[in-house]
Amino acid sequence: MLGGLLVAAALPPWGFWPLAFVGIAVFETGIQKAITGRQRLACGWLFGAAWLLPGMCWMWFLTAPGYLLTSAMFAGFHAVAAWAAPRGPWRVIGRPAAHTLAEALRFCFPFGGVPLASLPIAQASGPFATVGRVGGAILLTWFVFQIGFALAGPSPVVPALARKRGVTSKGEWHGIAGLAAALLVWIALAPLADASDTSVGEMRVAIVQGGGEQGTHAIDTSAADVLARHLEATAEIEPGSVDLVVWPENVIDVVQFAGSDELAMVSAEAARIGAPFAVGITEDTSDGNHFVNAQVIVTPEGDVISRYEKVRRVPFGEYMPWRGFLQALGAPTNLVPRDAVAGSGPAVLELADGTKLSTVISWEVFFGGRVNEGVEAGGEFIINPTNGSSYTWTVLQSQQVAASRLRAIEQHRWVVQASPTGFSAFISPEGDVYQRTGVSEERVLVRTIDLYSGRTWYSHTGNLPWVALMVLLLAVALWRSGTFSRRERESASAEFPR
Repeated sequence: MLGGLLVAAALPPWGFWPLAFVGIAVFETGIQKAITGRQRLACGWLFGAAWLLPGMCWMWFLTAPGYLLTSAMFAGFHAVAAWAAPRGPWRVIGRPAAHTLAEALRFCFPFGGVPLASLPIAQASGPFATVGRVGGAILLTWFVFQIGFALAGPSPVVPALARKRGVTSKGEWHGIAGLAAALLVWIALAPLADASDTSVGEMRVAIVQGGGEQGTHAIDTSAADVLARHLEATAEIEPGSVDLVVWPENVIDVVQFAGSDELAMVSAEAARIGAPFAVGITEDTSDGNHFVNAQVIVTPEGDVISRYEKVRRVPFGEYMPWRGFLQALGAPTNLVPRDAVAGSGPAVLELADGTKLSTVISWEVFFGGRVNEGVEAGGEFIINPTNGSSYTWTVLQSQQVAASRLRAIEQHRWVVQASPTGFSAFISPEGDVYQRTGVSEERVLVRTIDLYSGRTWYSHTGNLPWVALMVLLLAVALWRSGTFSRRERESASAEFPR
């Protein structure tokens, strides 16, 4: 539990990133005392629960029962990983792979995955985040686990320190090998995976944050007030001063955007400034029972020339899984009265001059594959229009800024994050955050950013090769440690007792 709490303290908004390595080392020290499979299951679950219950507390504001069940289930993934990983010297190779696979599973299952409160997010402000350019969040997760387990694992150094304290311990080469492999990725491969020499120009971008209260829901908020605040803030932008204006997610809520008064208002501002707008809209579907969350490009001439509809929806936020079952339990499903319809198009918007924007709406920035899809389609920078106004505190918003930093580093692209109530910011390809707004603040941010055409190693490989590598490492560690044959003997003994 102490190990899990230390990992949680490494996460934003607390952000003591070195504690992730310490927490994993503490977990390794504790689980070494777990002899039986049941004990390993219990240790793995306690580690995961102590990490994820604080780290995912933002989910309480969506669904309290869902928060408890989801955290318990994801802790169960780490319980299975702790049970499945080998013991003995090969554990320092097998355990990082097993727990990385547990994280890879929760990144995609259930409900499409919940990749928050993760080790990569904890490392976004540290020096090791550049590992993401090689293998994204999966490889960075392994990197943190590998170093943490090696620090307390069977390396020659740690047993030597133990013997000085009168503790019997034997050194093995596995810990040094695991540590060396992780450092090799960071020191040698990460610099080679960069794409910094592919600048193709620059663009002056304005982010508009209209401000407003936190802890509100759409059903309790006036769409007209939200639009008015953003129009008021946009009035500060001087004509001809920017090349693009980015509005956040959900700023406009209409039955149909085409031909609406809201489109006319946005077009008038675009014509005054002389620049296109990227605007977040919510529209009703034709049957009126669902809605679509989209980002569109509006030109100064009043035309909508590009549109992206959000693909990855927020469970319990934009759609209600198990709606009938939860209603029977008395859960407040009325907070999401209608489900969003998932989009299907590529994650990219295009301006009139041909410039392409890798576009991920809100929640989607936590998924490296969504951003990569837009970069594959030619995105020269990334925009993340978002809306965190439903959440009290800033746990989710802080983790989202960290996720945007990771996506910037993974793809070597600028990220433009725009929120109606905070946080909005510009994030450089090195992961540095500029001009971050305060919560509920009305503010306009303006910055000139570089556009890039090159792609990092991760952009070419995606996640699957690194998941396959973790499976291979775990299989080799289990084989070399004799775990397969031992479990076969235990199974045979149970089937044919003497």
